Amino acid sequence: MKRIIFLMMIFAVSAFAQTKVGSTAAPFLNIGVGSKAIAMGGAFTATANDVTSLYWNPAGAAKSMTSGAYFSHTQWFADISLNWAGAMLNLGDMGTVGGYVTYLDYGEIEVTTMREPDGTGEMFNAKDMAMGLTYAYNLTDRFSIGGAVKYVTQQIWNSSASTVAFDLGVLFQSDIYGLRIGATITNFGGDMTLDGKDLLVLHDIDPNNFGNNDQILAKLKTDAYPLPLTFKVGLAMDVVNMPMHKITVGVDALHPNDNAESLNIGGEYIFNNMIALRGGYKSLFLDNAEEGLTLGVGLQYEFSPGLGLTVDYAYQDFGVLKETQHFSLGIKF
Repeated sequence: MKRIIFLMMIFAVSAFAQTKVGSTAAPFLNIGVGSKAIAMGGAFTATANDVTSLYWNPAGAAKSMTSGAYFSHTQWFADISLNWAGAMLNLGDMGTVGGYVTYLDYGEIEVTTMREPDGTGEMFNAKDMAMGLTYAYNLTDRFSIGGAVKYVTQQIWNSSASTVAFDLGVLFQSDIYGLRIGATITNFGGDMTLDGKDLLVLHDIDPNNFGNNDQILAKLKTDAYPLPLTFKVGLAMDVVNMPMHKITVGVDALHPNDNAESLNIGGEYIFNNMIALRGGYKSLFLDNAEEGLTLGVGLQYEFSPGLGLTVDYAYQDFGVLKETQHFSLGIKF
């Protein structure tokens, strides 16, 4: 475990060496999914053990003893919505496989021009999407590893950009009061460059030369931007683990290539393996952060051993941007 995390840290340092704050493409990849994880402040790297582990830490999928499906809807600010759907299949000693789709919809936007600043009557839309496949495996009864490959695309009107990225995660469960240690590197992939017919323009290559052709068909060249690569290390522990009461606490340390380092902290209380109360705080020690307090509740019910349903809700404070609402439905079988 120490060697793998050490290698991941060296890899992360080399990968982050040539990046800048606020200069990445596809920032939607950093929007958390799943009401449970969000309500716990995003401190989920070492706790992930359900379908949302496909996003938070692919190694956590190997720790789940069941298969399942999960659907999450986030009502973001500015009428933006994020939808996530994932499923995983437990193959026993052969590991766990899973897949997911993330879809961010900005809604319809009115077309405006310099001549018609109030709108032309046309509408356009913008959307982001990521589709991923994950495989996780228990190397030992305490140590798991997982990886994912995903296709990432962004589109605005008639122009788009796409690339392929990879996630890698490890999870270790110690014998010290159930302490868990997790680490991930996410969104390692190629740069994204916007292209499409919206970049075609008419250009005058020599505006000072009267009589030349001022309607030359040209194409704007856009810069390439890297993905929001993130290295995370998380700790989690079940400080109380009794038949009727369970309390879990966790903390994640984040080192992204498009922002400064920060901490996420959170916890969960479960009563009678049925009702869950959650809370957390995001982006500790990050200057000018709008993210902060997170709260949530959850209900889970088992119809029979191995067959159950979970319903979760989360609230996240976003400062001047007000708040976001998160709703999730999970099925295990």
